[in-house]
Amino acid sequence: MISVNGVVIDAEAVAREVQHHPAASREEAERAAGQALVVRELLVQRAKWLNVAGASDDERIANLIALEVNAPDPTAEEIARYYRRNGLKFMTPALYEAAHIFFPARSDNDAARAEAKAKAEAVLAQLLAEPRRFGELAKAHSACSSKDHGGSLGQVSRGDTNPELERAMARIEPGTIAAEPVATRHGYHILRLDRRAPAQQLALEQVERWIADHLSKTSHRRAIAQYLQLLAGQAEITGYDMAAADSPLVQ
Repeated sequence: MISVNGVVIDAEAVAREVQHHPAASREEAERAAGQALVVRELLVQRAKWLNVAGASDDERIANLIALEVNAPDPTAEEIARYYRRNGLKFMTPALYEAAHIFFPARSDNDAARAEAKAKAEAVLAQLLAEPRRFGELAKAHSACSSKDHGGSLGQVSRGDTNPELERAMARIEPGTIAAEPVATRHGYHILRLDRRAPAQQLALEQVERWIADHLSKTSHRRAIAQYLQLLAGQAEITGYDMAAADSPLVQ
């Protein structure tokens, strides 16, 4: 049984709260549920002590947080520093225009894989001698619907196609055909890269609003966590050790 300044949180209340805290084990879920109920009770009691207005406990808690928790807005320097330190977060993905000729073979069928690879290598040999026949040979040999469009994959970026094809597109030069068929779990691909637009970093001006919002939310969560630690330190809590909690007070 848990008690917060004499107010009891019984096992039934914890059991009802558990459904909102999925975890790897029942024990972890019960700990998280207990913490959530202790935090809520601390806030409800504080709101009543200060006579914070509200039509419900949730509204009074929200008004209490607005009243007692203040987090400063990020400065221009903090925004710029975050941008400098996290530049990779603000990169546009590389874009590719490519075409392929697909020879299907499941990864668990060795015989089919060997046959598909041999076919791909034979067609590739023709293409390396006569690159202009790519569309013709795609239509004749490819098992992909793109064969009706010269094998064109259109414009693709990260996540749009197989990772093996993405890596190959990042390596070969635009306007060339990969020197070997590209193996994927689906089979083999003859790959031609037509164009590549490298990844580019967005300008600070394009992302500073997002950064400011992110920093504000992070600062506010930290301030609430510190506020709850203060309330917990001033309260008499039995049946639950807030100091030993292994998850943040605010999530």
